[in-house]
Order: sequence, then C-alpha cells, then structure tokens
Amino acid sequence: MNRPELLLDYPFAAPPPPGEVREAAPGVHWLRMPLPFALDHINLWALEDGAGLALVDTGLGNDATRALWQQVFDGFFRGRPVTRVIATHLHPDHAGNVGWLGARFGAPLWMSQSDYLMAHAWRENTAGFATDAMLAHLARHGLTGELIEGPALRGNSYRHNVPDFPRTYRRIMDGDALAIGGRSWRVLMGYGHAPEHASLYAGDLGVLISGDMLLPRISTNISVNQVDPDANPLALFLASLHRYTQEIGGDPLVLPSHGLPFRGMRERVGQLEAHHAARLGELEDACTAPKSPAEVIGTLFRRELDAYQTFFAMGEALAHLNYLMHAGRFARLAGADGVVRFVRAASA
Repeated sequence: MNRPELLLDYPFAAPPPPGEVREAAPGVHWLRMPLPFALDHINLWALEDGAGLALVDTGLGNDATRALWQQVFDGFFRGRPVTRVIATHLHPDHAGNVGWLGARFGAPLWMSQSDYLMAHAWRENTAGFATDAMLAHLARHGLTGELIEGPALRGNSYRHNVPDFPRTYRRIMDGDALAIGGRSWRVLMGYGHAPEHASLYAGDLGVLISGDMLLPRISTNISVNQVDPDANPLALFLASLHRYTQEIGGDPLVLPSHGLPFRGMRERVGQLEAHHAARLGELEDACTAPKSPAEVIGTLFRRELDAYQTFFAMGEALAHLNYLMHAGRFARLAGADGVVRFVRAASA
C-alpha cells in the first residue's frame, strides 16, 4: 500500500490479546502485556532459537503480568525452554521479570553494561539514586508543593516493579551480532532514553526490534535525572535516530515496545525530529525571561498531569532546556532562592 508523506503503514490492525501470541515475522512472535499507567501496555517478543525461545523484554514484575506469562507457558511454549532473556534497557516495564524468568528457566540475561549496573544502583538506592537526591533535584529545578511533599514520588518504585534482578549477566555491545535461531541480529545501541538502549536488527528479515527508541504514535521520554544534571540526552537521542536512517537499509518492519508494528522508519524519524524542533522553538519563545523547568512544563505538555507524569515531564523539560543551553541558545542561571532557571541567550 502506498503511504502519503509522513504516514505510516500498520500491517496489523490489532495486537494479540494479553496471554496470547501472534507471529509478527517469520520466527518472531509478538506478546502484549498490560501496564497500570497512562501508557497501558508493552509489546514483548519471543524469537525462535533452535528448540527454545529467546525473549526480548519481560513486562513489569507483578502478579498480573506473571499470570499472563503462565498462560503463554501453558499454551504457546508447549514445554519449550527459554534460551536467553534479552533486555533492551533497564526500565521496569522491560526488565521487571528478567530475574523471575531467568530463575524459572535457567536462562541468562543479555543486556548492556550501563543499564545492568544502573538497574542495580536504582534498586538499591545507591550511587546517587536515593529518593532524597531525586526530590532535591526536582526542587532545585522548581518543583514545589504536594508533588515534593507528598508520598507520590517517595519510596523505591523501581524495586517494587523489578522485585529481583540477576547478579550475573552477558554483556551486549554496539555492533554485536547475536546468533538466534540461525539468524543474525545486530545490536544497535541508542542513547538518550536509557544509558545504553539495545535495539536489534535482522537485515535478512528486514525487521527492527526498536524497543523504546522508535515508537509510532508517541514521542519517547527523554529525561535528565539527578545523577547527571548537565546531560544532553535529547542530542544523543536525535543522533541515534539519524544513525538508524543511515545504517538500516530499505523499509524495515519496526517492532516497537508501545503501539503497533509499522513500516515507515524514515518518515517516523522525520516526524520526531520535527516534533522536537517545534518544542525547542516554543521554549525559546517562552523563555525571554528566566524560567525554571517546572515553569515550562505547560509549554511542552498541554494537558493535566498527575504526579508520576509530572515527574517524567520535569525530566523532559530539563532535557530540552539543557539541549538549548549546550547549543548556546540558552543561558542557565542560579537564582538566589536556589532554583535553576534558563533564559534565551542574547545572541540567539
């Protein structure tokens, strides 16, 4: 089917129901698990691997997800083993069951080193990931009131959603060729959304398992956190997407973590580039006087946000402001009240 400019093709009209499996490409099976958030689902993938199956991402580590996994074990698996568990990155909806699945099947975890180590730090509230450090970071960037003082952002939600995590793993690196079921899957590391996000590309099959790096209908969250407050993750993310267009040939079937599989990778990258360029322009118009990241959330998000959404919005606002600062288009100011603010540079 021909697609007009900037319109994607969706080969599947609907996802498989939770607990069921659908073939998305030869030897590539699609599962969908629910999430208890505004973003209410995640896609997972099972790759034929000889007599067994290699799993890509795992869902949240909760009873509801594990019950659905059990339906898959009882039905689709038909007694077959899991040969390995591959986590595209550390976020709980992707890594929540890596320990549980690994222990059940004796399957090793394959993951990037940065995400593996950060997952442990996050679970243990070490190396700057403690809740108090996160709340201080949010306050320093202008967030006040109930969101800071109340319980919504307190406690270790990561450990709650990733209740166990392996103490050993197999490191995967950019450019690795993973031999799975007689097929070679090339690892493409992407940056900006997670420390080292692993997408997988099978050139002979024309399939890209994009994880969260390339989604069809929403923009991937790009955030700055308290551990690296001067980071420029938006620049890393946009450079990663550009690399996809340079190194992946043809028009692959993109298997994203959220939304439906689609074709039109280059069109979608163009949409995301335009989206972020527009948001950066809006911030320049909004910051003729100094503003904190909290004060520009409404510029980037034109809807009411709950506590968790505000947390992610703060990270996204700071990512865009840092981008403009690193580009020389904004200056960063430390206020007498201890709040960091940004203002459009005089030469911009």
